[in-house]
Amino acid sequence: MPVLPGAEPYRHDGGEVGVLFCHGFTGSPQSLRPWAEHHAAHGLSVSVPLLPGHGTRWEDMQVTGWQDWYAEVDRELRLLRERCSQVFVAGLSMGGTLALRLAARNGTGVDGVVIVNPANKVHGLSAYALPVARHLVRTTRGIASDIAKPGAAETGYDRVPLHCAHSLRNFFRQVDKELPQVTQPLLLLRSTRDHVVPAVDSARILSRVSSTDVTEVVLEQSYHVATLDHDADRIFEESLAFVGRLAPSVGKEGTAAVG
Repeated sequence: MPVLPGAEPYRHDGGEVGVLFCHGFTGSPQSLRPWAEHHAAHGLSVSVPLLPGHGTRWEDMQVTGWQDWYAEVDRELRLLRERCSQVFVAGLSMGGTLALRLAARNGTGVDGVVIVNPANKVHGLSAYALPVARHLVRTTRGIASDIAKPGAAETGYDRVPLHCAHSLRNFFRQVDKELPQVTQPLLLLRSTRDHVVPAVDSARILSRVSSTDVTEVVLEQSYHVATLDHDADRIFEESLAFVGRLAPSVGKEGTAAVG
């Protein structure tokens, strides 16, 4: 099955500092491409993998689960570590949850974490019905393109396979247990108006991690997919400054040193 236009994985070999970007549930690298390209333009090595079952059609996603999605970003992290001296993980929504698990399980193999509107729980009464409902109903309506900016759109599915939603619920529970193992510097950016992930998820994450270097940035002008919204430039600049503060090889202007 061909990949949807714009949903292709993206990689750029730059300097000794790398950033792994993780996209969200039913989304694709398209939602993170401008962010990754911004960092690549400043000399960083970047990787934006396409999660299994994503970026084609929802039927392909139906046969995958969280273990498949996590295995993909774990593999990409190892590849980045082979060629970079420092590696940061970043993510949007469920991608933020994937990034947090990478940090929890890899210790010093991850130098910092940047998460945008991270998810921690499947909310609502429907979450409790998933174990049974997924055997009766195949899909529910999609969650893509929660964006305030006119004309901006996210490449994602218009349907959510309930089997995958059930797997996602289990994944959130697993990662919540592992959050105290996250000790790396953390930058969390969240939108004041998010119609997909409530603010309580960010609060829960901040209360559970063991990181002592924590920065929270509130995005006033964006909805859930803030990386494509009005606050996108702020996300790019804040995260580049965060990486630059922690990575000596990144210059004052955010450009990786060439030597």
